[in-house]
Amino acid sequence: MTTKYVSWGNSKIKLTWKRDSQLPPRNLITSVHGFCLKEGKLLLVNLNHRGWDFPGGHIEHEETPEDCLKREAYEEGYVTGSIFLLGHIIVDHNENPKWDASSKYPKVGYQVFYLMNIDRLHDFQAQFESAERILINPGEVIEYYHDWNELYQEILDYALALK
Repeated sequence: MTTKYVSWGNSKIKLTWKRDSQLPPRNLITSVHGFCLKEGKLLLVNLNHRGWDFPGGHIEHEETPEDCLKREAYEEGYVTGSIFLLGHIIVDHNENPKWDASSKYPKVGYQVFYLMNIDRLHDFQAQFESAERILINPGEVIEYYHDWNELYQEILDYALALK
C-alpha cells in the first residue's frame, strides 16, 4: 500500500492505494477508473475543461462498478474490452477539518481501478465529454496528464505487469 496526502481545494486528503481483488462497499465507491491498454499503449482521453485523463466517472443508479467502467470507457474513449479489478484508492477525510457531514462524499470513500484490455477501437464520435483520444507509450503519461502522481504510477505499473 502507498499513501499520499493531497490538497483538494483547500482541504488535506489522505489517499492510500490498495491492491485488492474484492470491491469495497458499493455505497462508498465515489468513482470508477480504468487504465485501458491496447498493444502496450495507454489510452488517454482529452476531457472537456479538464485536459488529458484516463477514462472514469461516477456510478449511475443500479449500475455495477464494472458496468460503470465499461460505459465510461466507451463514452469517453469509444473503446470496449475485457476488464480486471486492480484495487482501489481509499479517500480518507478523517484528517480534513473542512470535511462536511452533509457532503455527497463519505468521510472514507473509494475510487476503484480496473485494467481494460482493449479489444476494439470504435469510431471516435466526441458526443460526450471528451474531445479526442490518443494511445501513448505509458512512459509518456506525465507529458499529458498534469496531475499525475505516484499512486497513479503504482497502479499503472501493476496494470502493465499483469498485461
